[in-house]
Amino acid sequence: MWSGPRNISSALMRSFENRSDTWVCDEPFYGFYLKITGAPHPGRQEIIDSMVCDPKSVIETLTKEVRDSLTINYQKHMTHHFLPEIGEDWLFSLKNCFLIRDPLRVISSYAKVRSKFSFEELGMQQQLDLFHLCADKLGEAPPVIDADRCLVNPKNVLTKLCQRLNISFSSKMLEWPIGSRVSDGLWAKHWYSDLYKTTHFSLSQIRDKSDERKIEKEHSETFKKALEI
Repeated sequence: MWSGPRNISSALMRSFENRSDTWVCDEPFYGFYLKITGAPHPGRQEIIDSMVCDPKSVIETLTKEVRDSLTINYQKHMTHHFLPEIGEDWLFSLKNCFLIRDPLRVISSYAKVRSKFSFEELGMQQQLDLFHLCADKLGEAPPVIDADRCLVNPKNVLTKLCQRLNISFSSKMLEWPIGSRVSDGLWAKHWYSDLYKTTHFSLSQIRDKSDERKIEKEHSETFKKALEI
């Protein structure tokens, strides 16, 4: 699943992890991204030290690892982590899906954790480029999920996604136990505080529109670039 940050991507990871046949992988290229770019994210060095930062080794795990009865490997990827050094050939051995969201809601949520950030760190252009890359290879558009539609009607959205992926829908995807997971990355303590309180997809995850003007003013250039995508 290719997403930008603050796109309910972690909630969707929870949804799939609650299936009995699925294991999840949380942002496997994050350490490599931080090491190469020097981006000053919260917990940067701790994350780098805890992760495999060789993309070839990461790809080998993502494309070959099988875990007994867990036949589905759900990978949560951030599109801005997809640096040129990673390469693209491995992508086509997997089923690639895309999670999108209203830019205002993305920027509003992201700014609560990091007040200063670049447009590139939201991964929107990278996501579009990846979408076209996968579509050209497949000869058709890969699955795209709108985050807010998923919050409004998760059963309908997830049922259609499962159909596209040729897997059965499970009602277990609609709720999950509260709290943290062993599968969560070390960055969870900086980014997942709201996620830890959830047990299902909720309309409360849709941002209050009252801060639209504030976001448009404080992050006007970033918002303008986002609308051009």
